Amino acid sequence: LAGALCGLGTWYLLPNRLMILYANTGATVVLFVFGWVTVCIGEYSLIINTAVETATFQPQDMYEINALTRPLHIFAFIAVDLAYRFTGNSTLLQINQILHIIFVFLPVLWAVGILPPVDALFLWLLEQILEFGFGGSPMATNLRLLVMFIVSVGVVIATFFIPSTLGVVLFTTGMGFILSLDLTQVEASFRFCCRTARASLEYPKHLRNRIGWQLGWKEALIYISLLIMTLAEAGLLHYFARRSTTSRISPQTIISYILIVTLVVWKIFREIQSAYVLFGIFRNPLFPKGIRTVKVFKQKRTILMKAGLIQRILLNLISPFAMVAFLSVDTSLQDLHTASLCIGFTRAFRIVWQNTENALLEVVVVAIVRLATLHSSLVWWNSIGTGMQLLMVGIIRDRFFQAISKLKFALTVLVSSWIEKKQRRKSSSILIILNIILFPVVLTIIALASALSAPLLPLFTLPVFLVGFPRPNKSWPGAVGTAACVCPDSVYYQHMMHNLAAAFCMAFSAGSLGNPSPGSHFLCRFQDRLIWVLILERGFGYCCISVKGLELQETSCHTAEARRVDEVFEMAFEQDDQAKACPINQHIGNTLTPCAVLPIEVYSDARNILTGIIDSHENLKQLKEDFAKVFIWVLLHYTNKSKTSEKFQENQSLHQNITWSDEYTITSVQTESSISPKDSSSINSETFNEWSDGDMFELESIGRKTRISIVKSTTGVQQITTRPIITSIPGSVETQRLSSDMNDEELPKRTPTYGLPATDKGRESFMETGSHEMGPLVVFSSPYSHKLKVPENWRSGPFPSLLLQDLLKSFPEDWYSFVLTLLDVVHADEKPSIIFEVKGDETLRDMYAQVVMTCYGVMLGTDSTIPSPNHVFKVYSGDIPWSLGLDWLTQKPELFTLALKAFRYTFKLMFDKASLGPVENFVELVNYLEEYDRDWFIGMVSEPQWQQAVLQEKPYLFSLGYDPSLSTYTGRVLSLQEMLLQVGRLNAEAIRGQWANLSWELLYATNDDEERYSIQAHPVLLRNLTVQSADPPLGYPIYSSMPIHIPLF
Repeated sequence: LAGALCGLGTWYLLPNRLMILYANTGATVVLFVFGWVTVCIGEYSLIINTAVETATFQPQDMYEINALTRPLHIFAFIAVDLAYRFTGNSTLLQINQILHIIFVFLPVLWAVGILPPVDALFLWLLEQILEFGFGGSPMATNLRLLVMFIVSVGVVIATFFIPSTLGVVLFTTGMGFILSLDLTQVEASFRFCCRTARASLEYPKHLRNRIGWQLGWKEALIYISLLIMTLAEAGLLHYFARRSTTSRISPQTIISYILIVTLVVWKIFREIQSAYVLFGIFRNPLFPKGIRTVKVFKQKRTILMKAGLIQRILLNLISPFAMVAFLSVDTSLQDLHTASLCIGFTRAFRIVWQNTENALLEVVVVAIVRLATLHSSLVWWNSIGTGMQLLMVGIIRDRFFQAISKLKFALTVLVSSWIEKKQRRKSSSILIILNIILFPVVLTIIALASALSAPLLPLFTLPVFLVGFPRPNKSWPGAVGTAACVCPDSVYYQHMMHNLAAAFCMAFSAGSLGNPSPGSHFLCRFQDRLIWVLILERGFGYCCISVKGLELQETSCHTAEARRVDEVFEMAFEQDDQAKACPINQHIGNTLTPCAVLPIEVYSDARNILTGIIDSHENLKQLKEDFAKVFIWVLLHYTNKSKTSEKFQENQSLHQNITWSDEYTITSVQTESSISPKDSSSINSETFNEWSDGDMFELESIGRKTRISIVKSTTGVQQITTRPIITSIPGSVETQRLSSDMNDEELPKRTPTYGLPATDKGRESFMETGSHEMGPLVVFSSPYSHKLKVPENWRSGPFPSLLLQDLLKSFPEDWYSFVLTLLDVVHADEKPSIIFEVKGDETLRDMYAQVVMTCYGVMLGTDSTIPSPNHVFKVYSGDIPWSLGLDWLTQKPELFTLALKAFRYTFKLMFDKASLGPVENFVELVNYLEEYDRDWFIGMVSEPQWQQAVLQEKPYLFSLGYDPSLSTYTGRVLSLQEMLLQVGRLNAEAIRGQWANLSWELLYATNDDEERYSIQAHPVLLRNLTVQSADPPLGYPIYSSMPIHIPLF
């Protein structure tokens, strides 16, 4: 490659060729000498070492292509010269003369970083050609960009070879409509239809309930109907317009007036949707004021909703068909089969659907020029055809609005460097004077950056401006959403993505956020959350966005800029009707322009200091009394639910893997016995009796016989069971436990465990021993009590009998009986009598009394001492202080989880009673507990279950925390509710410029100082937030979404 470069460079700089081009000896000498300097610099990268490029796009040169950057630029100049040599075209002669002059300045351009690297240049060229040459849009991914570019080239080539103008019109109209659709919906719908039933259960929620407009048979029918209508309209109008020459006023003139009126009306209805009108200068008098709640906003936005519906109809239905009619009757279609006209009309018929707002403006401009020159002749303008006219107007429109945004950005940097006291430096006055003196040079730099569609780079964010190198629309090389500085707070952004996309869908449809053109940036604010939204792609009825969440742990710089953001939004949205609101935007120079307020369902975060609650003697005393009650409720519901689940599982066909799901535990059991569950269930009682070592006896009860059998297990411990009895054959492999969190009760069809003695004598003897060995057989007085029995290994406690007797005195038997009456133990007509039997079963009551009060003693102590706030916090967080029975409790993970759950419910109950008042009766207490179990997650922010609860959209979450800096305990409540999200549009060129400086400063200048000037707070430019929102490793957003496709209908 180095040899080819040297040889072609020699040919490119031959003195006789330079003399032919310029016919001047002095120019030839200068170009020859400095041209060889350029070639030698290019050779250095290939022969010796890769040069350090000022224009750096990738953080790491993974594919080692940086060495090709400078040679590629040289080859591009040589290619034009070769094309001229072999064609002799006069236009190429002029271009070749200009490029030879620029060639000697390539080292300067490389030094200042204007010329892009290979990868950035390739992607930028694809985007520019696709957008302005073929009427497409920048794509969300590089692969989609490449595929869409190839397809668009194929459409242009096919158009060139179609012989009939009617065929050209129909083909370009149909392909323009099809290519402007969101074709990713076809793939998503195909996957949705082809997934298995098992995959359906695992399908993510945001895909099962996709946003608004999705590709189903109804949507496909609408798309097909629109395609048929536009094809019929284009074909018929072109066919009859070609044969109708008698009308004095051409059909295109009539359509031109319709388009002008449509643009004006649509623009009016679009402008009144936003908080500010006329480029964000004046306040919109029709926009609701004093917006503080969702209810008030919905009441005041009635007029805006009606106006939004009108502009939606004008934009999505009337404008595209009117523009298709304008193009179909154009006379320049008769001169097709030239490359320029094929490209022009292919682009025109596509952009009508791809970006209707821009297409409407471009068509109206061409129509006005045509009407203004109706009685005169613009030979050159008319000769290029309507398609190329629209292409040129599109490029001028884009570059003009870029120049306006860049000029505003430059003035903001310049003025704020003096007005903002913290930004004022010793050199500020000198830089301002230089910018005023060299203002023509600054304008030239802005014009050049706009012409190249390159960012305007403020060096170190000072008013020293350079032209950055052209780069793709998304500014960064990596795939969107693949990198973020994930932390526990990221889950809040992840949860709100679906609702945020739905809110943006409504806002874009109504027009309140303006034109969602690719490259637009929006900033959303809600409480302490800042959401950064970038438009990646745009088509007919859809756009693709990227969402980033910024850090919640606010630094001083972050806080300063967030405070200014709040001021800007408050000025726009929260002023009362009676207040004399200023009609002019007082923050007009700010990068952020408020647009709209969007209702969105999101978690509202409330934090409280618990001083006076957690340290109150009465509250802590009440907490200790309530714990036993709450634990009884939790334990009874757990055992009842477990038995119900087990019964349900027994009614199902048992497979090898059996799973029970609970709010806290998910366990899995596998049997290794050679006998399958089906075979085991077929073992009759006679066979079992032959293998049993114990005696058999029968317990008669009302309407039912329950057979109790004592079996000696392989461990030598007697176990009790009721018929039907299933056990393993002697010599076979016993069922093994796969999860340490499981107990014997959860195993399917295992031999039920041994309970407490039925008589007081037996109970006393058991308490006296305090042993883990099971005592004599105890029989329940009710045959239904076994449905609520607790697992065997929970029934033996660690405390001595006398200590346990004292604890049992505090067992709330009346509450225990009340909770039993609320349980669905059986589904029968005799439920009251059955519940009465169960309540009178002393054995069952003793079981629960021992388990509950043992856990009570472990967690809150065995004496009457009131626990301290520190003790309460440690128990709540699961770090229980050591006591006699701590090891006994921690060895039973399920019981420990239930006890911890009960304690947290008890603390939340104490918090609510301190805030809302005491609980009057048992019914109210049950209502509290049922609400906690149904609607609340009560735990710690640091637990994984907290993040799971957020993603599962639990209505409420509560956490207890401790602030060591203030030595205070804090409570945090998240409540899922519809709130107002404030949205503003950012100056896209200001963002691109600051990102370009960030890339230059970190990748080339390697200034990675965390306290560098360019990362400090700038309330006008929002510099710190902009740096945060950059892609890692240069930026540090805590959440970054994959491309999200949202509908615009």
